Amino acid sequence: MRWNQGRSQVDRLIADGELQRVPANREHADQLLVQARKDLASAELLLDANPKRAYESIYDAARMALTAVLENEGLRPTSRGGHIAPYAAVSAQLDPPMGATLRPFDRMRRTRNRSEYPSFTTPDVTPENVRADLPVATSIVEVCEGVLDQMSPF
Repeated sequence: MRWNQGRSQVDRLIADGELQRVPANREHADQLLVQARKDLASAELLLDANPKRAYESIYDAARMALTAVLENEGLRPTSRGGHIAPYAAVSAQLDPPMGATLRPFDRMRRTRNRSEYPSFTTPDVTPENVRADLPVATSIVEVCEGVLDQMSPF
């Protein structure tokens, strides 16, 4: 069965060179989700000692989960699409009904970028930031795990 929700947006991301077609690969998608779960666990261990690294781990977990959905469909972000293309493609396909769960990813992306490329006016990532967004990233991973069996190759 062909997944049609968000198809025009995904087609546009492909045409713009932000996504590319690759062979659909459920095994790789599953591997990405295993790594995402490991990153979530690492973040819990690091959140007090190294909150910046912990935040990067929760962000990476969410990003890998979104990428897993694409890998399962036979799509992959290009360097041009970067980290935003997986979010744009998956949210186009799953919002509604899962937009409220996925939407915080973009805010997390901006927080991670500010910590990765700080300025003197940018506050450091704190353990509280990690504690607040760890359940958010976990929810994104869970949503992505939950849709793999329902989404066919693009």
